[in-house]
Amino acid sequence: MRRRGPGLRVRLTLLATGLVAFVSGLLLLLGWMLVGRVVASTPRFPDGLTVRVDGVDVDAGVLADALGQQARDDVVRTGSIAFLCVVAAAALLAWTITGRVLRPVHDVTDAARKLSAESLGERLRLAGPRDEVAELADTFDEMLDRLQAAFDSQRRFVANASHELRTPLSVIRTELEVTLTDPDADEAELRRMASVVRAATERAEQLVSALLLLARTDGLGLAVREPVDLNAVVESAWKAVRAEAEQRQVRASFVTAPAPAVGDPALLERIAGNLLENAVRHNVPGGWIEVRTEGGPDWTSLRVSSSGQLIAPDRVDELFEPFRRGGADRTARTGTGLGLSIVRAAVAAHEGRVHASAIPGGGLSVAVLLPSAPH
Repeated sequence: MRRRGPGLRVRLTLLATGLVAFVSGLLLLLGWMLVGRVVASTPRFPDGLTVRVDGVDVDAGVLADALGQQARDDVVRTGSIAFLCVVAAAALLAWTITGRVLRPVHDVTDAARKLSAESLGERLRLAGPRDEVAELADTFDEMLDRLQAAFDSQRRFVANASHELRTPLSVIRTELEVTLTDPDADEAELRRMASVVRAATERAEQLVSALLLLARTDGLGLAVREPVDLNAVVESAWKAVRAEAEQRQVRASFVTAPAPAVGDPALLERIAGNLLENAVRHNVPGGWIEVRTEGGPDWTSLRVSSSGQLIAPDRVDELFEPFRRGGADRTARTGTGLGLSIVRAAVAAHEGRVHASAIPGGGLSVAVLLPSAPH
């Protein structure tokens, strides 16, 4: 444990007192030298001349030297007393003023010591002049706002993840208990139970995989960075959802141009795959999907637009939150509710940007910008 040194208030007081003492000592020295020079510049009496002082004859030269020495002694004596008074007053004022100035800093320190997950709602809201200390307090309040938002988001994420994982586990347990307590369960019933358990297990596995992928990409950099053809990534991702799109009679159109990007091929395919899966699963029967790719000198873009339910424009940003599906929480029968959350995290890992907008009449358009590969 590091040994604590003198506090900032003590150091500032010593600094201010030292500066005042230095200046006061310099002025005292200048005064002493000035008096000596004035005495030395006074006219000298002729040698042998006497001056009567209080009825006593005194040699004029000796008297002049005595008066000069006395004047310098008076300056030193009086100046020393004034020096001590000024230094004491400076120390007292510096201690008082620095205490008042540093009081908000102590408030920030006390608030930081009391900080916990349960007290993130507290704020300093420092009143007074807008100086550096007030700026520090405002910055601390802004940091608490970000921390509170992060903790609230984490709580919601944990609660939603627990709910999502509990659902397939409850289905598995219920099916097993019902089947095991039925003494007349035949092979068909056992096969039906096994099919339900397998589907619930697959759903739990998908959710765990999505959570692991989100944790791997959220806030982390890329382990692999290489040139990737975004059109090839889209083609590969479309093969995985084409059958489901044909089953729902969703029409797809592709408008492609050379789209060289730089990044992790697996993550880029996951970005395209999640966008296409969302476009198919949240579409309406007989709906449409449009996929556009375009390359530029700095950015390569991928835009996936699709028909679907009507989405309020002010709720589009909520779709990027975990376990949001089509503007509602945990209502879809397919998917994990983490598709766009993973897209946002993966795009951020590529130092790109993602933006979504509601389509008038129903549907969603998601645009992704990724760094282009150098030519």
